[in-house]
Amino acid sequence: MPNPTDIVLHQQSKTLEIAFDDGSRYNLPYEFLRVYSPSAEVRGHGPGQEVLQVGKQGVSITEAEPVGSYALKLAFDDGHDTGLYTWDYLYELGKYQDAMWHEYLSRMEEAGASREPGPQIQTQKSGGCGSGGCGH
Repeated sequence: MPNPTDIVLHQQSKTLEIAFDDGSRYNLPYEFLRVYSPSAEVRGHGPGQEVLQVGKQGVSITEAEPVGSYALKLAFDDGHDTGLYTWDYLYELGKYQDAMWHEYLSRMEEAGASREPGPQIQTQKSGGCGSGGCGH
């Protein structure tokens, strides 16, 4: 997998620009990075346990910290800061961004949820951890 050669946070446009040594360059919106966080809080602990992230439109990154030579730890202004975005994962997010974003919007529509911050009313599919944890 390619390695990053340049990473820039654009606070005004709320995008993370990342260039890789294979010549590819991606602009990843903060909202996209937040809803596809690699954390267990978002992904769950196994297939089918993903937690749909709602109300994340306009979210900002408050801190980006390198982790060794393999990842970035991003902190968001909604308090989320537990995902480690490896170079491979950031590359994958860039490469498949359009399809992943379309899938996210479809899941939001299916759940009757909104990208807009504020109270959300949504239907919960079985298999998610929900607010009570997974019971592990």
